[in-house]
Amino acid sequence: MYHSSNRLYVQNGTNALAVRGLTHYYGNTAAVEDVSFEVAAGEVTALLGPSGCGKTTVLRAIAGLLPVKPGVISLAGKDLAPLSGRARGIGMVFQNYALFPHLTVAENIAYPLTCHGWSKARRRSRVAELLSTVQLEGFERRLPRELSGGQQQRVAVARAIAVDPALLLLDEPFAALDRALRMDLQMELVRLQRTLGITTLIVTHDQEEAQSLASQIVLMNKGNVEQIGSPSEVYDDPSSLFVNGFMGHASFLKAKVASRPHENAVLTLSTGETLQLSRPLSMVSGSDVVATARPEGATLSSTAAENSLKAVLLMSIPHGPNVIHNLALQDGTEIKVVEARDTSKVTGPASASVFVTFDVQKLHVFPAPEKHQDFPAGFQPKT
Repeated sequence: MYHSSNRLYVQNGTNALAVRGLTHYYGNTAAVEDVSFEVAAGEVTALLGPSGCGKTTVLRAIAGLLPVKPGVISLAGKDLAPLSGRARGIGMVFQNYALFPHLTVAENIAYPLTCHGWSKARRRSRVAELLSTVQLEGFERRLPRELSGGQQQRVAVARAIAVDPALLLLDEPFAALDRALRMDLQMELVRLQRTLGITTLIVTHDQEEAQSLASQIVLMNKGNVEQIGSPSEVYDDPSSLFVNGFMGHASFLKAKVASRPHENAVLTLSTGETLQLSRPLSMVSGSDVVATARPEGATLSSTAAENSLKAVLLMSIPHGPNVIHNLALQDGTEIKVVEARDTSKVTGPASASVFVTFDVQKLHVFPAPEKHQDFPAGFQPKT
């Protein structure tokens, strides 16, 4: 680690940002409680979760916009608590970009350089460099209102990285953009981040965005961290029913355990049918559980097979190269199955009787929540 001017540097491969035991209250209500995670130098971490889970509070605390008590936030091993937001060596892009409407593109980008006392000639050179980096050469004299949403975002990013920050914070940077532009700018941001090697923390409620941008996801819920891991780990090996329901789509099957611990588990579903797993479960026989299945973890056929359930095809919708099937099991539980469009085995009309066969290796089983409101969104347990 070394210091240059006001910026903190850290070698790649070590942790640049460390958050330990962060707690913050608004009045008597805990917005975040005992939040801890690390971000490796030069990597992108996504702080992911539903609205109101506390992720923006964490971001504002790191930026120095909220007090940290209790908890410790350090950057390159240095405690940030004594430092003002300006002295922390952090760049930030706000959700609405927060560009100064009366300043030109060049003046917006140069603003933090002016605040840091850079000379006019040095500012001019740096602004030209940044305009090239974000591919906005020739736009320096335009005002923000004369730019598209994507162009405004690029200006905001250029301004945030102008003083070569040790950490870049992005607060829902793509929320106001249409889907096609959002995808283009996500790729552009990845290119910029990899070119510059800036340690980055992005706040988002969009799990697809988090999976495509970040090498690590910190998934939050109700002010707490639910799981930390790579996008593949969080998607393929969820630690809780909430994580499973939030990361991508999943079908939820209410069931009881019909086997003893240390035996390959058998689940009796609310339909009366059974699923034979290839692994034991820790739950005792008779325990209420929820089995979850990703749409890509099941297939349809016209005949019964091992670990297949009877269903009625409600609807099939083409979705790019795939077909999304919406089905109802015998007790009315609705599930979704995704199959490749050119190899889909079921082409029958709505209301056709079919069989859904699950890949039991990809099934996850969790204890059933005690309260109805704790079930994942969209899941209506059958009675």
